[in-house]
Amino acid sequence: MTEQEKYMKAALRLARKAAEEGEVPVGAVVVCDGKIVGRGRNRRETKKNALHHAEIEAIGKACKKLGGWRLHRCDLYVTLEPCPMCAGAIINARIKTVYFGAADPKAGSCGSLVNLFELPYNHQPEVVSDVLGEECAEVLKSFFKALREKRKALRLQQKSDTANSV
Repeated sequence: MTEQEKYMKAALRLARKAAEEGEVPVGAVVVCDGKIVGRGRNRRETKKNALHHAEIEAIGKACKKLGGWRLHRCDLYVTLEPCPMCAGAIINARIKTVYFGAADPKAGSCGSLVNLFELPYNHQPEVVSDVLGEECAEVLKSFFKALREKRKALRLQQKSDTANSV
């Protein structure tokens, strides 16, 4: 197993935990000098807050652990391509390299929809895509398939309840 796969597997464990909590399964870890210094998972539903993305949580914990906001010696591993908000946080934190698993054609801001890291900001992280991409994508696909099935069953139950109450 490569170092990249090792850290992406750690992010995948966080993504699966998010899924168990009913969150979109995205996980992230920040790595500095071969050690995980920040972990995060999607918690938008739990926290009822649009800012609670996995990357933001992992970056926040890394800043706290390392005692500063400049994470120029750190890499970020995330199961889903970062959105514009997270790409901005990555730029501002000075993350060295972003490794992501699954591409996000709807909001991906590291190459799928747009690449914010190519713009002339004061920092441009390197990007490595498709690290355990199939495994990361499968976690997302399984989550959304189960969610659709759950919603369909709920609609059928509601129709049945309505028919029985008439």
